[in-house]
Order: sequence, then structure tokens, then C-alpha cells
Amino acid sequence: MTTPNNQYVAYYRVSTDKQGRSGLGLEAQRAAVHAFVPQTAELLAQFTEVESGRNNKRPQLQAALDMASQTGAILLVAKLDRLARNVAFLAELMESRVRFKAVDVPEADEFTIHILAAVAQREAVAISQRTCAALAAKKARGFQLGTPSNLTDKARMRSIEVRQEKARQQLSSRQARRLCELLRAQGASLQAIVRELNASGYRTPNGKLFYKSAIARLLVSTGAIQDQNVSVAFKP
Repeated sequence: MTTPNNQYVAYYRVSTDKQGRSGLGLEAQRAAVHAFVPQTAELLAQFTEVESGRNNKRPQLQAALDMASQTGAILLVAKLDRLARNVAFLAELMESRVRFKAVDVPEADEFTIHILAAVAQREAVAISQRTCAALAAKKARGFQLGTPSNLTDKARMRSIEVRQEKARQQLSSRQARRLCELLRAQGASLQAIVRELNASGYRTPNGKLFYKSAIARLLVSTGAIQDQNVSVAFKP
């Protein structure tokens, strides 16, 4: 007999209509979820969201949250790393107060989500402020705002993509730093922090996997430890 403690509601997300139709990435998410759910548990329902950059509505997320809330089941997603950068998703998740699990980071809980949401929201505000300041500075210099005739559609799209990727990298770095601080405060070893960050999909600014030396430098930069030499104080 299943109980709310071993009942799950799965939520999948693909970012474009094309991905949704082709199943790109969707089958991998489903496979991960089905492998995670124990045989003694019950997968009550599965909801798939097909999003586009022009539409921020998430009816499937709301449906999944409603079912999880009504049944007491656990909301289950395949990968936390991309959703952790989505302020709207995190806000809806926290407001719903449903229990939550991520297949790629099973240790993540509601407290972890609060931290990621706070960092994501702070970065979103900072990006908006930087954009407004940059536009104001250009306008003050007499720069013609809008769509200059000498800027092609392809160049504009490339510029947007570069800015979006830079923003994602900055947010990811801030979240990784905050998780390092949290894990260190809980007494985690360097190796444990390395495993957690790499399993969560975080990477160094160069796109590499984290190693103990990189974690030590990061913790020194945050003041969590005073010097890299004290890394020997961590458990192996």
C-alpha cells in the first residue's frame, strides 16, 4: 500500500516547441525519474511543460503542484541545475510548500531551494539594474537606442544570446559559492563538496569539473576559510 511518503508527481520541462514535439531531452528526463522511483512507490502522474522564450505561463507546473499539494505526494524533477536558475519556477515551488526531490541531487530539500531562489532573485535584480544603467549611459553619450539600421537581426540575436549566457554563468557561480559555504558550515569535507557541486551540474568559470583545489580557493575568497593551507583540516 502506498502512502504520501512514497507517492510522486513528476514534472518535466523542455524549453521549445520543437523539443517538445521531438522529445529531445524528454525521454532522458522520464528515464531518470522512473529509475529513481522505488518499485514499492507510486508515480501518480507526469506533467510535461513545453516553454518558449515568449511565454512565461506554466500551466503544467501549476497542475503538478496542485496534485502534489492535494495528495501530499513528492514533486519530482529529473534535473535541478537548469530549474535552479529559473526564478519563476523557484518562486512557485516555494509558495506551494510541497515536498520536492531532484533525481540528480537527491539531497536537495526545501532549504536548498530557498537558498537557490534567493541567489537567483538577487542576480535577476542585479542584471536588470546593470542593463538600465548601461542603456542610460549610452543615451547620455548620444547613442541612438532602439534598433540601429546597421545592426542585423543575426547580430542582435547573437548579442542577446551572449548576454543571456553570461548571466547564466554568473548566476551559476553565485549559487555554487553559496552552496559551498552552506556545506562547509555543515562540516562537509572538500571531497564531499566537490561531489555535491559536480553532481548538481555546476562547473568552474572555465566550464571544468570542480576539484578540491578549486573549492579551497572559492572558500578562501568567501572568507569561509582563511587560507588554502588550512584545507588539510578538512576530512579526506
